[in-house]
Amino acid sequence: MAGNAANPEPLSARAKLAVTAGKAAAAVSRAAGRGSGSVIGGRVALRLDPDLLGQLAQHLDVVLVSATNGKTTTTRLIAEALRAAGPVVSNALGANMPAGITSALAGGSESKYAVIEVDEKYLAGVARDTSPKAIALLNLSRDQLDRAAETRMLAEKWREGLNGSKAVIIANADDPLIVWAASSSPNVVWVAVGQEWKDDAWSCPACGGVLQRPGDDWFCGECGFRRPAPSWALNGDHVLDPHGSAWPIRLQLPGRANKANAATSAAVAAVFGVPPQVALERMYQVQAVAGRYDVVTFQGRELRLLLAKNPAGWLETFSLIDQPPAPVILSVNARGADGTDTSWLWDVDYGRLAGHPIMVIGDRKLDLAVRLEVAGVDFRVCETLDEAVTLAPPGQIELIANYTAFQDVRRRVGN
Repeated sequence: MAGNAANPEPLSARAKLAVTAGKAAAAVSRAAGRGSGSVIGGRVALRLDPDLLGQLAQHLDVVLVSATNGKTTTTRLIAEALRAAGPVVSNALGANMPAGITSALAGGSESKYAVIEVDEKYLAGVARDTSPKAIALLNLSRDQLDRAAETRMLAEKWREGLNGSKAVIIANADDPLIVWAASSSPNVVWVAVGQEWKDDAWSCPACGGVLQRPGDDWFCGECGFRRPAPSWALNGDHVLDPHGSAWPIRLQLPGRANKANAATSAAVAAVFGVPPQVALERMYQVQAVAGRYDVVTFQGRELRLLLAKNPAGWLETFSLIDQPPAPVILSVNARGADGTDTSWLWDVDYGRLAGHPIMVIGDRKLDLAVRLEVAGVDFRVCETLDEAVTLAPPGQIELIANYTAFQDVRRRVGN
């Protein structure tokens, strides 16, 4: 597909000033040791020019990626695939609200493609501003209970916001909420990648009836809403394309969830003319995503860093870790970026950790300790990461943390 304009209009004087001011604010933030500065830079830029995001996107073929889980990794995989066809700008560090997206696009003046992760709440607005060529919708489940709308309400907002969209929607046929959200769009590519976590999708999003789930299929017996026929599918270690050809998935990222992310990414890349074989070969280059899956050495021990932010994410992560007696450190915070409500801990089957030596840290270590005790799992509460590593028995340590706890760990281990 061609860009939005072969010769894009130059930025207005106001937009140029906004970009310059945003970059200056970001530089000051970095110099003060307050992170990358992308969010504050974007806020400053948008304050000076509220229409800046649309101007920055006008010459780009834009892909938006949104979901509860997997959007950062999928964004990275799509970006890697599209680099086979031209330069790509992306918010690779996960700043996925309008300010962070604006900062990312401000650095993409020479790019052909923009691959943008978008927070679920902002998807419709960012789609309106950036006129994307493609939108990837992966899954919806409960997350940040004090901040996010109930999942059915969120799916309805997506459905309304994407109604009549000119974008190609690449959507997970196995998640009823995603199907409901995408079905208002005229051009949908359905991908069958599975749905491990089903506890947010037992009632029909169309009528509220109970969904029937025979095998891999699903349908509502009351209104007839049902799983669409997919044109792409994940089949073991292969992606099946619309012609029935099977393409091998070889990733350095672990687990079935990342194979699902790769299958969706291959379908997105195909929209832009990148063949599955080329796209999947490029995805092999991705070893870690913003620290996730990294193996680091700390206090003479190897730690594998795993991020899990909500029940669906924890369920997928449990399938990645080494078998007992591999030691496991769990860390949970409840700061603003995490959501301050920790009741979601009760939705996670921590009984799956039986047999692992478990150390618990983080701001909400006692909340997690109560949950583990009820699950009948042995554990030790530790004050610091250093103490937990010292107490861990031999073997690579699997460290699973939610969002801000994960960032705390990365700072401590120098990652």
